[in-house]
Amino acid sequence: MKKYILTAIIFLLTGFLLATVLIVTRAPSMMLLENQSNMGFEKTVAALEKTAKDHGWSIPTIHNLQKSMEKSGYEVNRVKVLALCNPEHAVKILMGDDDRVVANMMPCRVAVYEKSDGKTYISRMNSKMMSKGMGRNVKTTMKKAFLDMEDILSNLLITE
Repeated sequence: MKKYILTAIIFLLTGFLLATVLIVTRAPSMMLLENQSNMGFEKTVAALEKTAKDHGWSIPTIHNLQKSMEKSGYEVNRVKVLALCNPEHAVKILMGDDDRVVANMMPCRVAVYEKSDGKTYISRMNSKMMSKGMGRNVKTTMKKAFLDMEDILSNLLITE
């Protein structure tokens, strides 16, 4: 009996350790998506703005993080974060008291930035994956917003 209990504890601990390793190593790449752009920095930002508007999304804010860092005395490569909003999706979440908890992830943000390799990249949150385990309305709305965003980005990305 003691051998059985000891074996069970060893298996449980091993399983816990493996799950922890998987979560730590894989979770960031599942929650955040990054692709290289098929254009340069300014063209990517302009194309993203136009395509988003063509798809019925607004861009209430564009954060120029490079300029913000310059004001604080730091120098970084070009980085802009575009806050994209689709009122049809947003209202579905903002109307419900229980769903409003995810308002901190709104509007959808897309970052366009240059890396030290000189190439331009686009990153965004994988809201489809992030919504798993949430209520039905949030899950459905975030999945739809994610698919719309991927459609907006589809002609800008180099995919492997």
